[in-house]
Amino acid sequence: MIPANPSCDLFCAVVDNLGDAAVCWRLARQLAGEHGWRVRLWIDDPAPLALLRPGVDPALARQRVDGIEVRHWPRRFPPAEPADVVIEAFACELPENYVLAMAARPRPRVWINLEYLSAEDWVHDCHGLPSPHPTLPLVKHFFFPGFTAETGGLLREREARFPPPAAHSGPLTVSLFCYDNPALAALLATWANGAEPIRCRVTEGAARRQVEAWLGLPLAVGRTRHHGALTLEALPFLAQGDYDGLLAGCDLNFVRGEDSFVRAQWAQRPFVWQIYPQAENAHRLKLDAFLARYGAELAEPAAGALTRFWHAWNGDGKVAEAWPDFRAALPALQAHGQPWAATIALPGNLAENLAQFCLSRLK
Repeated sequence: MIPANPSCDLFCAVVDNLGDAAVCWRLARQLAGEHGWRVRLWIDDPAPLALLRPGVDPALARQRVDGIEVRHWPRRFPPAEPADVVIEAFACELPENYVLAMAARPRPRVWINLEYLSAEDWVHDCHGLPSPHPTLPLVKHFFFPGFTAETGGLLREREARFPPPAAHSGPLTVSLFCYDNPALAALLATWANGAEPIRCRVTEGAARRQVEAWLGLPLAVGRTRHHGALTLEALPFLAQGDYDGLLAGCDLNFVRGEDSFVRAQWAQRPFVWQIYPQAENAHRLKLDAFLARYGAELAEPAAGALTRFWHAWNGDGKVAEAWPDFRAALPALQAHGQPWAATIALPGNLAENLAQFCLSRLK
């Protein structure tokens, strides 16, 4: 019998400091709040989660927040009854004793490997594929987020509404969220030495550290510094909802990884993506696959300006040279935001698609 409110164990191994935890927390909240699932989130480092969701205590081994049981995932994993649905996020390896416990249960569990987001075409062929365990009576299914109906879609709250952003007067307002990026200093100098006033809202972490290094001065949270045409404002660490509001209120958003990348698209504002770097430049294939999909309906010169600036921001080119054309393309990119958001909403949201996929396999 299919349970009315299935239990779910969601495993998260924090690799990207914030991104893995951010994606898992949004998914956990949707499965619990929108689908009534009994979600237990196992996370090996609760500290990033405590930043993303104030009220989470990283010192506790077990706590309940927003209807989700948050458990610290220790190296010596305790005995635990496997849930109806088991999700390993981003190919993290489940504890051996937990996998053996899954295999010992008379009723099969639904085991999902939630993969990283990619716009590459090969994802279509792999989404939903089964992978039998080599020695145990278990089957794992691959579930790929994506931008088309052949994938699992993107995380988006069921009741979320993303109206077209209202235009506002004043200087060009930019949010800056990035990994360590050698291109940042040149971009800041270009802005500072330019004729256009620019307000850059700097997020906590790597972005602020690099801005301070460029300034040669501290930029404390809440402090504003002026450097030529550039105004720099240091933001406190923002919880997920507050960060979503920041994206909606800026003219241009610099984002990174996966979670902020997706939220920038729902915000319908122009954005620049710093992709997580991989060995042998494997990330460039993912970057170009998305650029091809996102820019397919953009006319020149906006499409070319977008590609050149994104490449430069990701280490292939000079941002100072690419900025003028990209700046000129911002009105076209702004107009592109709403139809693009409507396009990527067509496959449905990832949490709902994942829930339906799992329920169809529960026995």
